[in-house]
Amino acid sequence: MLGENHSLLCDFPEHKETINRLNANSTDFAEKAKRYHSLDEEIRNLEELGSPASDETLHQLKHDRAELKDVLYQVLLDGK
Repeated sequence: MLGENHSLLCDFPEHKETINRLNANSTDFAEKAKRYHSLDEEIRNLEELGSPASDETLHQLKHDRAELKDVLYQVLLDGK
């Protein structure tokens, strides 16, 4: 769906405590999470507002978001 929120808390509500703990205690996780949320917001804005962006640009942003989400999810599974 266009404009769907893919925040970590929306996509992984079962990991809420771990997400909050890592954001507070892991600079690396917090920085990656911030970048992830920035990408998600940029994608939503492009989709919802119909801002000019090529299909290639939007595809690359979504690819980058997916790769970062995979990294963050692995950290959540490890609980570190």
